[in-house]
Amino acid sequence: MEIIIQLILATFLGILIGLEREIKKKEAGLQTYSLVALGTCLFTIISFELFNSFFDKTGISFDPSRIIMAIAVGIGFIGAGVIFRQPSGIIGLTTAAGLWTTAAIGIAIGVKLYFLAILTTFFTLLILAGFGLVEKKILRK
Repeated sequence: MEIIIQLILATFLGILIGLEREIKKKEAGLQTYSLVALGTCLFTIISFELFNSFFDKTGISFDPSRIIMAIAVGIGFIGAGVIFRQPSGIIGLTTAAGLWTTAAIGIAIGVKLYFLAILTTFFTLLILAGFGLVEKKILRK
């Protein structure tokens, strides 16, 4: 039952971030962010479940941190796919960073660091929505 709640929480937190991106009409939105959070949470849960099932077996070495490292690298590739150089400048960098952070949120939920995941979601939304307004209203004048 806890795994189901973890997957629901990961999806929900991903949706919150994706909703902010949808409101701003960015490339990646609800589906992308919720899938990143859900997928990374699932990979993390699977890696720790595998670790626990092989923990007492002799001759088998299993390190769940390798899965987390692979997730970070894989999300890096997805992020690289949304960054483009335009004559007006580079676009998609914030989207890539948001996807990377959302993956970390999914991982945090997968290892049962719920408060950390929720707090990071709050900070992510503050950065994307709040700092976006600061940039638009104050810094770009």
